[in-house]
Amino acid sequence: MKTRVLVVAIIVSFVVFLDGAVTNVALPAIKRELGGGLAVQQWVVDGYLITLGSLILLAGSLSDHYGRLRIMRIGLFGFAITSLACALAPTGEFLVGARIVQGAAGALLVPSSLALIIATFPAAEQGKAIGRWTAWTTAAFLAGPALGGLLVDAVSWRLIFGINLVPIAVALWLMVKIEQAPEDRVRQHIDFVGAALGVVGLAGPVYALIEQGRYGWTSPLILVPLIVGVASLATFIWWESRAPNPMMPLSLFAQRNFAWGNLATFFIYAAFAFVGFAMTVFVQEAAGYTALLAGLVQVPSTVIMVVGSSFFGGLSSRYGPRLFMTVGPLVCAAGMLLTLSVTSDAVYWTQLLPGILVLGVGMAITVAPLTAAILGAVDPKRAGIGSAVNNAIARIAGLIAVACTGVIVGSTLDVTGYHRAAIACAAFLIVGGVIAFIGIRNPRKTDAPAAEPAAPATPPAAPAPSAPKTEPAA
Repeated sequence: MKTRVLVVAIIVSFVVFLDGAVTNVALPAIKRELGGGLAVQQWVVDGYLITLGSLILLAGSLSDHYGRLRIMRIGLFGFAITSLACALAPTGEFLVGARIVQGAAGALLVPSSLALIIATFPAAEQGKAIGRWTAWTTAAFLAGPALGGLLVDAVSWRLIFGINLVPIAVALWLMVKIEQAPEDRVRQHIDFVGAALGVVGLAGPVYALIEQGRYGWTSPLILVPLIVGVASLATFIWWESRAPNPMMPLSLFAQRNFAWGNLATFFIYAAFAFVGFAMTVFVQEAAGYTALLAGLVQVPSTVIMVVGSSFFGGLSSRYGPRLFMTVGPLVCAAGMLLTLSVTSDAVYWTQLLPGILVLGVGMAITVAPLTAAILGAVDPKRAGIGSAVNNAIARIAGLIAVACTGVIVGSTLDVTGYHRAAIACAAFLIVGGVIAFIGIRNPRKTDAPAAEPAAPATPPAAPAPSAPKTEPAA
């Protein structure tokens, strides 16, 4: 029973994270077949992230209220249907619409998978089970870009979506044989108003950022969504401060490290997402890399991060997170600036790899201490919602960063456009490091609570828009 539950949780998470990791390498092929230029490429990524990032907190509440297995089944069927729709998309607009709904289905899956592990395994066995879950979800980030590139080159970009049906079918079959044990459901008001305000608040500004190149900032088609979106975000903050059961409790931000850590997260993960998008598209469209080679470009930084994260996480526990959260983003910024030597040939070994290696070292220094600082600031009883908030902020940061591509690089990711993207990423990272230096405080040894350990956050892909921190609400 326990093994079956763990396998289901791994498959469910693997599908969601793999889908995010493989998409970037398919963007040039999608543009060639469906047209739409850079805007369609941005929407294919951001349409998914809008609903995934804005609904993940709501999904955690739905899982607690209606039951983990029920919500997981709904999410799996939704993800299967929308994956098939993506694979068969006749136009760019249809594909974007399918990706938006797919993100909503993915949001239902992320919280339920880890919650199912926590509910099934006794406390003494949770650490080992979650470790296996983390290892396999990390494997999705490692294998995703290469697998996606292979499928795009050998068959079609459509297969990166169609292949989702296989693991989903396996997960649904395994779930049939999972015993329907009683669940400790939490009957509470679901914050649908907050969820709706969050979706509109994100969609309006993202639409304006992506489409401003087509219509211009003064067009009502841009101004109206922008104003409505900003007003919705302001209303969202007001509503969350007054709602009886808010999906994002603002009281969490009263803790200094939680507030400043999430602000640093926004800039750092915006950079991680932006470089993943910009570099992957650039090496294919400007330098002529195949999709497979483009998928392998950033693998070294992912490997360095995965191998080094536990080491730097241990040092962070000993010396405090502030130093690592300050130095790590600055090292990442240096790595991005090293890639400014790239030309239209994009010679990998001399122009890209040195910067990518330095970037990986910086990510290893940053990720574990960042997660530890944020979760360490939250009462252990609220670790689930605290990590879910941080997860959502990381995804929203990537969403906004990719939406800003046209504003930063122009209409084409050529050499000049990539140079602008690299400088922007370095700037985001420097800001993140400065924020950490100013705001983060190392906990006193005597203040460290004797709490049950929270589940480790899955590191970001190297780096991909949906390389999320994957610690959902339990």
